[in-house]
Order: sequence, then C-alpha cells, then structure tokens
Amino acid sequence: MQVQIRSYHTHDESAVLAIWQRCGLTRPWNNPVRDIERKCNVDPELFLVATCQDLLVGTVMVGYDGHRGWMNYLAVDPDSQGKSVGTQLVRAAEDLLTERGCPKLNLQIRSSNAEVIAFYRALGYAPDEVVSMGKRLISDLTP
Repeated sequence: MQVQIRSYHTHDESAVLAIWQRCGLTRPWNNPVRDIERKCNVDPELFLVATCQDLLVGTVMVGYDGHRGWMNYLAVDPDSQGKSVGTQLVRAAEDLLTERGCPKLNLQIRSSNAEVIAFYRALGYAPDEVVSMGKRLISDLTP
C-alpha cells in the first residue's frame, strides 16, 4: 500500500472523525471536534494523517512538552489495517519527536485492548511501571 503522511488540514476533519468512530476511539466525555480544534491550536504540524490515493486512511496526534513526547489518536481505518499504515504513522511520529530532541515517547492504551498492546510491543514499546492519572479541567459534555 502506497501511503503518504502529511500534516492535517481542516478539510480532513470529517474523514478523521469517521476513522476515529470506526476504530472505537471516541468517548462521550471527549468531544473529538474539540480535540481537533485544540490540537490545531498547539503544534498543528504534529497532527499527522496518512493517505492512500487521496483517501485518508490513518491519523496520529503527536505532542512534546520539552520532557516527554506523546501519541494520541493513532487510528487506521479498519479496511487499511494490517498494511503497515500504523507502523508508518508511529515511525513518522518518532522521527518528528527525535528531530525535536525528545528523549522518550509515551502513550496510553486501554488495558483491555490486547491487539493494540501487541502492535506496540512489536514496534519496541514496553509497559512502564506507572499509574496513569488524569483530571478533567474542561468538560466536553454538553449540558
């Protein structure tokens, strides 16, 4: 599969949302449109999409705070999974972070998602002995 990876453009929004929905990444407490808007306001060049013959087939949001890098919303359309699209997106994210001097990349995976855990293990990722904690500062739920 011939894949091109580039930064997200606003006209990609509906295709990105469709892939996230098909991959089961969306949750009621995270408004994906707001997540896209937020990313476009902070390092938009680190929001990558993969295309094949002008069809959007994958996404990844990359972040770097000067200490650690992060990947979020890595998604490959189910019809394109198993064709190295995810691997190419991860490698592109790693390259962007390495160029910025990032020493370590972190990501979070739902503990029940064995298939994705296996995918990352095959790329050299390993569990860290940490507890992931969070606190919602801005609610995305509409009243």
